Amino acid sequence: MLPQDQPGIMPGAGKKGNPVPTTGVQEKKLYERLTQALEKYKGKPGVLIAALQEAQEIFGYLPRKAMIHVANELTIPLAEVYSVASFYSLFSTVPAGKTRLEVCMGTACYVKGAEKLLQELQKQCGGSPGKFTSEGRFSVATTRCVGACSAAPVIKIGEELHGEMSPEKLPALLEELTKI
Repeated sequence: MLPQDQPGIMPGAGKKGNPVPTTGVQEKKLYERLTQALEKYKGKPGVLIAALQEAQEIFGYLPRKAMIHVANELTIPLAEVYSVASFYSLFSTVPAGKTRLEVCMGTACYVKGAEKLLQELQKQCGGSPGKFTSEGRFSVATTRCVGACSAAPVIKIGEELHGEMSPEKLPALLEELTKI
């Protein structure tokens, strides 16, 4: 069993990331919301990405049980659901902190120091890719090219890109994020 699939650990409803313990009643309500959200997609082709986005909005990430639920509700093979969820970097199959820090590991970013940036970020946040910090504030992740090669290396926070980052600039960025 994966850590994110342990009973009683799910993100707060509608709050991306922020894993909190839930009761069976709370979990049932989340799945009821998902079932209701999936109704509009039933019987329609090409809706898997949109359906997974809604599931991720409800849970804060895509737990295994939610992907199985999507597959069953939309009568799509589970292998297809997993392949889409794992292919696109916008989906996360692990719980995330309130603020997700994604280091671009595309070629330009990598050549300009993304690996050192990632190491410093892990040291300062205490989290490694796929994990969130103990207080649930930050999660660190890597992503493929974000298309901002001229500003490499880049950290993506939500939909916002922070370019020309360096290990020396990280403390100021993290300080700014803790004020939010």
